[in-house]
Amino acid sequence: MTFPASTSRSAQAASEAEQSGVRHGVGISFGTFGELLQGALPGLDQDFLVTLPILRRSTARLTLLPGTGELRVQPEHKHKSLRIARSVLACHGMAPSGRLVVTSQLPEGKGMASSSADLIATIRATGRAIGRRVTPRTAEAFLRPIEPTDGLMYRDVVAFYHRRVELYRCLTAPPALTIVGVDEGGQVDTVSFNATRPPITAGEQREYSRLLDLLAVALAGGDLATVGQVATRSAQMNQARCPKRYLDRLRHVCRQVGGLGVVVAHSGTVLGILISNDDPGYAGKIADAKTACHELAGNVSIDYTADPISVLRRTRISVG
Repeated sequence: MTFPASTSRSAQAASEAEQSGVRHGVGISFGTFGELLQGALPGLDQDFLVTLPILRRSTARLTLLPGTGELRVQPEHKHKSLRIARSVLACHGMAPSGRLVVTSQLPEGKGMASSSADLIATIRATGRAIGRRVTPRTAEAFLRPIEPTDGLMYRDVVAFYHRRVELYRCLTAPPALTIVGVDEGGQVDTVSFNATRPPITAGEQREYSRLLDLLAVALAGGDLATVGQVATRSAQMNQARCPKRYLDRLRHVCRQVGGLGVVVAHSGTVLGILISNDDPGYAGKIADAKTACHELAGNVSIDYTADPISVLRRTRISVG
């Protein structure tokens, strides 16, 4: 078989790179728009969250260059990504030598899991560079010594013990939703927040347990109205810990436009209105919500959940 010249040149370049010991790997991780639910279950060390994966993402590109003597990261402040790349390489007996470049569509300090997405993308890029598949459970083990982490190593919506970096339960594939969001400004350091957050009472733990059970049934049955109600209740309960000054007014906007409910970053600055992609009045509701949100906060964003259909339609990437 004769390949086109460009294809044969690419294959030759790849072969030469392999022979010289140069290795390349690219990894991505979706972010999340806050959490559908976050709190604690009855018992000790039962803090959990429920992810809401969105299409905005982080991308890591790793080039291993033997003989350069060190591994560098760009931008330089992504030191946690550098640390985890070194950990993965050390685990497989590889020298940390080359260049790691991390880019992200996720703003930092907003509650959109920018740090978690950077780290998971880096783990995936490193695994691909050395020819090793990294499972979600393996990713948890690498992440655990670094920081509390969202469960973005799983494609599904999951209930995740973020402080212990451990899966609690997989719920379902992300529902097809659009989030019309606002940002209250500033930044929240998630690590510091988790260390100083006021305690969750036993009564609240029981309610969070009830809400999680309700959410699991609603997601499994496609009951998006109940999903929105649970997200709104979680946002209300979180006001005692990381208050959102726009929450009440955004709930009013949600009712006016006919949204499903309100979702917030429980340790961040963003909050938004949930609207089903299958809503017959979708276009009008999105337009009305955008106008009202901009009038409220002076800014507005549109995010789409990483449900299977949206991933196929809006991206050409593999997240495994």
